[in-house]
Amino acid sequence: MHGLNPPQRAAVLHTDGPLLVLAGAGSGKTRVIVEKIAHLIASRAMPAKRIAAITFTNKSAKEMKERVAKRIKGDAAEGLTVCTFHALGLKFLQIDHAKAGLRRGFSVFDSDDSTAQIKDLMPPGSKPDAIDDMRNLISRAKNAGLSPEEALAVSKSPREMEAALMYQRYQARLSTFNAVDFDDLIRLPVQMLEGDETLRLAWRERIGYLLVDECQDTNDAQYRLLKALAGEKGLFTCVGDDDQSIYAWRGANPDNLLQLGKDYPSLQIIKLEQNYRCSNRVLRAANALIAHNPHEHPKTLWSDQPDGERIRVWECRDSAHEAEKVAAEIHFLAAAKQAPWSDFCILFRGNFQSRVLEKSLQLLRVPYHLSGGTAFLERGEVKDALSWLRLIANPDDDAAFLRAVQSPKREVGATTLAKLAELAQQAHMPMSRAAEQIGVLKQLQPRAANALDGFVSIVRHLRGEAFKISPAELVRVLAEKSGLLASIRAQCKDEASFPAPQGKPGRAVGMVRRRQGLRPGRTRRAARAAVARRQGRSRQPGAHDVAARRQGPGVPLRLHRRHGRRHAAARNGAGGRLAGRRTSPALRGHHAREGTAVAVAFARGVQVGRQAAPEAQPLLRRTAGVGDPARRRRSGRRRGTQAGTRGGGICGDQGIAGRVT
Repeated sequence: MHGLNPPQRAAVLHTDGPLLVLAGAGSGKTRVIVEKIAHLIASRAMPAKRIAAITFTNKSAKEMKERVAKRIKGDAAEGLTVCTFHALGLKFLQIDHAKAGLRRGFSVFDSDDSTAQIKDLMPPGSKPDAIDDMRNLISRAKNAGLSPEEALAVSKSPREMEAALMYQRYQARLSTFNAVDFDDLIRLPVQMLEGDETLRLAWRERIGYLLVDECQDTNDAQYRLLKALAGEKGLFTCVGDDDQSIYAWRGANPDNLLQLGKDYPSLQIIKLEQNYRCSNRVLRAANALIAHNPHEHPKTLWSDQPDGERIRVWECRDSAHEAEKVAAEIHFLAAAKQAPWSDFCILFRGNFQSRVLEKSLQLLRVPYHLSGGTAFLERGEVKDALSWLRLIANPDDDAAFLRAVQSPKREVGATTLAKLAELAQQAHMPMSRAAEQIGVLKQLQPRAANALDGFVSIVRHLRGEAFKISPAELVRVLAEKSGLLASIRAQCKDEASFPAPQGKPGRAVGMVRRRQGLRPGRTRRAARAAVARRQGRSRQPGAHDVAARRQGPGVPLRLHRRHGRRHAAARNGAGGRLAGRRTSPALRGHHAREGTAVAVAFARGVQVGRQAAPEAQPLLRRTAGVGDPARRRRSGRRRGTQAGTRGGGICGDQGIAGRVT
């Protein structure tokens, strides 16, 4: 505990009752949690396997695990649980799935899967906004810990009653598919713990001490889960700050901090007010703004650092003018102070603000890395490709089957899939295996049965090819055989982005192999060397290259979406996963090392022409390896002179295409 200030030390040493740590921004709250875990283990107050630290993002959980591993040497921390609320709920359901009415190997539907099911249950022709509103109402009821029956009982308006009835039908559909959605990962454990004392005591024995980070962002269901696990003794430490509560719009309840004091009268409160991140001038401005908020536990942040530079406020005409001023200021400071790009960071509120900022940075050739926004693996076409790959590797993956069979659309609707799920359940086999049985297909509508038979044939063929070709080549063949590429081609307005004729995957694969420098008799190492020589001739160094060499290697400027990253990260942690399935050992060994590289190869081909601005599409096609080779060679020689006018700043070495993965 060396280096802790007095309030931090007091928070670490308090282990015999409920504790609330009100931690201001930059006050070292993560270190307090890590030190407290180390203290609990070192003092033998609680073994590591009975300690659970709950965070709100997988990124935070990973960082905390790394810091605990550095702090605690050896295997003393073995068995420690550091995860998100939803990951803890997933673990709970994997262990006690039978009591939740689930079969082993249940699936977890992500937001896209849930939306698709609700869309199918709603009247035909329902607008996307109406579907999203219905899904949000159902999600709000689940975040409040309400079952379908409870939601119907408390509904007050016709709209709420309609949502409650849809909630019942939607939950019945999930039960048919042996699936849960993201919100069920909290709701179901809460209902089970509150309704079964034996189960509640068993889990309190399993988890003896809880540490909860960002407690102000918990919703009602998460707070009830905390209470059910902590019990009357209240062996927990909650860390939060009501002034940092920004997620009330999605169900977070900052009043949970106040409710802790009512539910646990012996609650101790410790304030961390010393800031280690900002200058005093910034803290004084922040305190002046925060003072207008209503407070139950007021606090004043302070720092022992000097005042620093004066705060400047710019008044701009519009978003474009604002972005231009920001980019120009960064460009000027980098040149005037010889500062590396990694010294700069831009924070913005929402994804919609990133495009104009990127454009301004590109015009000045400022390299950057965009954080937040739509994650690569969250893109619909990448999820579709991954569902096919998961089904090829693991035939028992029902969640992958449900997505793959509808990507792209074929003569298989939700009613057919529900019937297939019932037949598979009766036969005690996964849905993909049931779809291979002639007896099962005979019980379905002829058109749907024929479509399923065709789908199964494609999967069987691709599964055989998986042992013969590389993962990247498998994705290219999959894109053609599955119809995914043809579906995206139909949506894309720029047909020139897809020069290879449909129905000839061999030609497309050959084109890509030539792009990679692969020729008969040439090794892959020689091919890579040839590609490197060709790329070296295709571009002349510009002014930004000289500047980059002057500043040396480093990380580009980072752009961060300021808020809304926790939920996305948590969703990636549990959404769309399969619980309890086993992958074929042979296929797992064949593909595991490649990871998501297969999806990257697919996305580079299919994203071209869909997301890019018109003036950037030619360069994007060259970057992604699509287009006429001769045209690429000619345009590559002109790239050095045309980069400024034809989008080189957008798609150059530091541009969008270079950063898509």
